[in-house]
Amino acid sequence: MPDPAEVVRIEGLRVVHSGVVTLDVPDLVIREGERWALLGPNGSGKTTLLSVIAGRHWPTAGTVSLLGETLGRVDLRELRIRLGFHSAAVTRALRPRVSVHDIVVTGVDGALEPWWRTYEPGDHRRADELLELLGIASIAQRQVGVISEGERARVLLARVLIGAPELLCLDEPAAGLDLGAREDLLARLAGLMTDPSPAPVVLVTHHLEELPIGLTHALVLRGGSPFASGPIDEVITSTVISSAFGVDVEVLRHGDGRFAVVSAS
Repeated sequence: MPDPAEVVRIEGLRVVHSGVVTLDVPDLVIREGERWALLGPNGSGKTTLLSVIAGRHWPTAGTVSLLGETLGRVDLRELRIRLGFHSAAVTRALRPRVSVHDIVVTGVDGALEPWWRTYEPGDHRRADELLELLGIASIAQRQVGVISEGERARVLLARVLIGAPELLCLDEPAAGLDLGAREDLLARLAGLMTDPSPAPVVLVTHHLEELPIGLTHALVLRGGSPFASGPIDEVITSTVISSAFGVDVEVLRHGDGRFAVVSAS
């Protein structure tokens, strides 16, 4: 049986800032059906790598192919429509007085304002369906600037999903959420991860406790370079995590598949 189709192929990737190499990834392949976690200490290059994969950051050197298109040989405006990108940076770019519904519907083409184009009735119906799916239909007409952080995280997820992306890139989706909001969001992400139909996923987080069920692979970065990569059970281990983060910890895995970390001392 042939391998699933490649969604991401990276060869000889380097990102240089002020003469310093901040990211050096010799090779990485992500295939259809895979859900990847990107882990590592602060400054290890996780968000930069995700931004490259999402078509938001231009590499200094190397070849990056996304959805069969090679960066430098494709119109990024068209490619980005096929790539779902969930990031706190998007929140900061949104006007606080725009309604939740309009924030979601503008995800069809990645716009920041609903008046930039006219949306079809089907777009509005799909926005309402996603708000219902994520449990926030009741706040559809509220301004995005006055809702809670947990609600906002789900709004951004709905905004990403409405475009039916072929690759879903999530940058710390649970960051800043309280315990209840985090667990609610992770349960909803787990539903996406375990469904065989949605697009491949690449998710960045600092914390193993924020990894949803359903991830299949992991890449651990240290100092801007891959430290360990492969199936998640082989990568997220006490030895790998302790070495990568420079601290002696024990990695635990609960019966439902969720990870936890405790001090080994």
